Amino acid sequence: MTISAPRFPLRSLQRVIAAFSMTALVGCTAGLDGSQPSRAAIAESTLPPAKAFATSSPEPPRRANSDMVRDFLDLHFNLEGGGTLPVFTRFEGPITLRLTGTSTPGMRQDLRRLMSRLRSEAGLDISLTDGDAARITIETVSRKAIRRTLPKAACFVVPNVASLAEFRRKRRSPDTDWTQLRSREKLAIFLPNDVSPQEARDCLHEELAQAIGPLNDLYRLPDSVFNDDNVHTVLTGFDMLILRATYAPELHTGMTRAEVADRLPGILARLNPAGQRVAPRPLARTPRAWIDAIETALGPGTRLSQRRIAAKTAVDIARGSGWRDHRNAQAYYVLGRLIQSDDPKGALALFSSAMEVLRSQPGTELHRARLRPRMAADAIARGQPETALDLLGPVPAVATRHENAALLATALMMKAEALDLAGQFDAAAAVRLDSLGWARYGFGPDWAVRAKLQEVASLRPKVN
Repeated sequence: MTISAPRFPLRSLQRVIAAFSMTALVGCTAGLDGSQPSRAAIAESTLPPAKAFATSSPEPPRRANSDMVRDFLDLHFNLEGGGTLPVFTRFEGPITLRLTGTSTPGMRQDLRRLMSRLRSEAGLDISLTDGDAARITIETVSRKAIRRTLPKAACFVVPNVASLAEFRRKRRSPDTDWTQLRSREKLAIFLPNDVSPQEARDCLHEELAQAIGPLNDLYRLPDSVFNDDNVHTVLTGFDMLILRATYAPELHTGMTRAEVADRLPGILARLNPAGQRVAPRPLARTPRAWIDAIETALGPGTRLSQRRIAAKTAVDIARGSGWRDHRNAQAYYVLGRLIQSDDPKGALALFSSAMEVLRSQPGTELHRARLRPRMAADAIARGQPETALDLLGPVPAVATRHENAALLATALMMKAEALDLAGQFDAAAAVRLDSLGWARYGFGPDWAVRAKLQEVASLRPKVN
């Protein structure tokens, strides 16, 4: 999310691109050899319905409570653009929520699951209502309507309105400026209803979390949706602890940063006693220059040559800063992704460097799982199925734990191609079939799923 102007927390289009772009996985002149009837049958058949994750299993945060005090304060009182908020705000009393617009049954199910988690994990008094007096309105509209309003947004949240039409009327009003907010009474979240189920769900998690909790995002957080790297797409154990602390009885709307800071150590000691036994490991602040470089590299609307220069700048800043954390890996990953089509060997070296950094960092299994398909793509293109299978091995379990259907489907599709290369055709067909329901959730309509299958199939070395 980005604080734009710095008025509206939103999920930016560049984050959606970062999450779902697996195109140009590797540069090669690959083609199909026609030996896989199961893939051909898929191209002609009706695809299965979307699968959905039934349970959540978030891991508790692994950092010291003293580090979490700093994180909490920076999330609640700082803005991405460099500004600050003068007072702490949250909803006081029960939070009621209503869903308007044209939404899918899947969206309503994802909302019910999220609200159940917020009640059980964050201790929030939150419920659905049909009444106009709901404190939070979630309006589902088309992507076109959102982009007509905020061209760089995929979804966003605004205070003191209850509909997109009302926001358009009040857009220049202080009522809709988060920096002017002194209490939370009424908010609206605007989500797209014509995107993949996963993209809609990810927007829901992120925007509802900011509607009820902190407004800022911090690149230094490795285990949170409050981070523009878009690695985590559903609320994590860290996020739920931040929300639980936000609604601790010791805090209330209107408190200053110093007042909140005075009470936080006791709150976190009570809510997260394990964090009292962890040694502090504070990460350096993320410089604006690195953030600007990463955001330029992720586009959209920027020429590829400029994006590559920006990604190289981010790598240089990370190295020059002496970092050895997930932010190094993010810079390596983005640059590798941008050069992979033209320089697969160079991209593989960058992905390997990112993996080396992450191996020593706790809580980065999802970061590593995101790298593995990129590295496996190179192995498939080189006709090395065993290497690809080794790389992909941990990904399905990690993607499932973190409820990332797009990553899960991609890994399974690539595993099927590797199995085909290894001559294990029946196993490949079964894995490919398993990938389809997850792809329907992660990528959406049939044409998008088939395009993903074709993209992954094109990685295979051409048969002469």
